[in-house]
Amino acid sequence: MTSNFIRYDQDQQHLLPKNVAEWVEDDSLERYVSDVIDHLDNEGRLDPFYPEDRADGRGRPPFHPVMMLKILVFGYCIGVRSSRKLDRLLERDVAFRYLAANQHPDFRTISLFRKNHREEFEHLFVEILRLCREAGMAEMGEVALDGRRVQGDAALDQNRTREQITDEIHDILDEAAEIDEAEDDEYGPEQRGDELPEELREQEDRLNRLREAKDRLDAKEQQLKDEQAEKIRQREQEEEEMGRKKRGRKPTPPEEVELPEDTKANTTDPASQILKTSNGWKQGYNGQAMVDCDTQVIIAQDITTDANDVQQLKPMLENCEEVNGKRPEMALADAGYWSKANAQLADEQTELFIATTKDWKRRKELREADPPRGRIPKWYGLKERMERKLRTKRGRGIYRKRSQSVEAVFGQHVTRGCDRFLLRGETGAQAEWSLFSATHNLLKLWRSGRGPDGHEVADAIAG
Repeated sequence: MTSNFIRYDQDQQHLLPKNVAEWVEDDSLERYVSDVIDHLDNEGRLDPFYPEDRADGRGRPPFHPVMMLKILVFGYCIGVRSSRKLDRLLERDVAFRYLAANQHPDFRTISLFRKNHREEFEHLFVEILRLCREAGMAEMGEVALDGRRVQGDAALDQNRTREQITDEIHDILDEAAEIDEAEDDEYGPEQRGDELPEELREQEDRLNRLREAKDRLDAKEQQLKDEQAEKIRQREQEEEEMGRKKRGRKPTPPEEVELPEDTKANTTDPASQILKTSNGWKQGYNGQAMVDCDTQVIIAQDITTDANDVQQLKPMLENCEEVNGKRPEMALADAGYWSKANAQLADEQTELFIATTKDWKRRKELREADPPRGRIPKWYGLKERMERKLRTKRGRGIYRKRSQSVEAVFGQHVTRGCDRFLLRGETGAQAEWSLFSATHNLLKLWRSGRGPDGHEVADAIAG
């Protein structure tokens, strides 16, 4: 059978490029990530990722932190976060081999680097945001704020009451004592025997998490006692000023205040909380993001364990000022942030647009009511004034940008596979939320063509 195909021979010998950089395109995402990390390193802005030199000079030299950062950042950009998957890609994928210069840290090394630099990833977010500002992509004329409930590395069915936690701690300690006694009989009381069995090592980790969960419940109870003591102190002060006892039932003494029996803590990740979402309940954290409406660049971000958003407006405005050196001109937020106290946060620098009712109710009201005209009635309070402002043509046009910006950013997170945290604890969740935000901004910068080296856009790579 005759043919005119290009010759195909898997045993054919050929020469690979001597320079691994020749394996990737000039406008590819992997080269852009490499250029940005190198740019930050050359400016000395990645110093927090460098370990302190050992005085004795002993031990195997670690992998270069710049190389490790490039692997992690590129992985998060394309939605590959598992250290084991990154390990395999370092063998098979040209982009990862380029970023690692053909070095091959294993999955344990990658995982350990991520765990050991949890606090530094927030610094990385700040540095990439700085590049976005220098490129004119974070003007902060109009910003939108929202929270996203993110699944943690814990399950809902691992929540336990304090009594259940105490019982499980006792069970583990009793089992450990029985094993110690059996090993004494087998090896003798003075002999160590083999190393600790795997099941006991797992039990030790479980025991530590149970104790942490119990400590958190104890701390909640102590907080209730302290709050009750403060209430009694204030009551006594008022009675002293009035010169008589207040009417009503006498307050419960602080020492008698107890945590409700049904209060639970998670035994896998004690810091995580049960959060309600539109798709049901999650065991995780509340990720806050403030987004520039024009460019969808995240200008401030944080993690909280609060189930609602109402207490997050003030700290996020302060966070924005700390990171960017100024507050936004206009801040948009949904009804989850509404309170009279939050409405009073508006000042000459920042105008607030906060919905007072859920979005579907607000859209219904806008369809049925015409924009207001005339002067604002003098009897209007903070809520009525905010509702009136949102019904004006100007208010409608501005607030409409909220869902088109911050909610779109959360959708892009999920599309990239950034839908749950792999690290436990509030510090671990903050580290990953910072990585989600930093890589999101890096992708925006890359697609804009306005980064440190001004590479052309290549839309197909990041998807």
